[in-house]
Amino acid sequence: MYTVIGRFAPQTFAIMRIIIGLLFVFHGSQKILGVPPMEGMGGMALPTIAVVAGWIELIGGLLVTIGLFTGIAAFICSGEMAAAFFLGHLAPAMQNCGPWVWNPIVNKAERAVLYCFIFLYIAAHGAGVWSIDSAIRGRSATAATTS
Repeated sequence: MYTVIGRFAPQTFAIMRIIIGLLFVFHGSQKILGVPPMEGMGGMALPTIAVVAGWIELIGGLLVTIGLFTGIAAFICSGEMAAAFFLGHLAPAMQNCGPWVWNPIVNKAERAVLYCFIFLYIAAHGAGVWSIDSAIRGRSATAATTS
């Protein structure tokens, strides 16, 4: 099976990295640039922590998308999403003290958890093909083969 699907693993990873990075940019642009407008905000100013998060999402997402300083950028983005889970979703849910408060489905933190671990994987893996990091290091895509 690996010879059918696995030979495209480097390119598939690159597509995932680019899409995840772009999605993160969209979250940041919503907070920092106001595009698209955030529902329910009505022109209110964001709290400082949300502005910091927006800059991390905008800049970190761009760096991950183009594959520049990818490991560091993805690690910072992963940490931001861990903070979003604990501070933005879990802490408010703890006030209700329900038995399922740690469940990301219950405290509406599923996206934060997914982003956290996808960025952690990208940080551990590196940028891969189709990235500035790869071009700087002069690496080419290689596929593992089984004998």
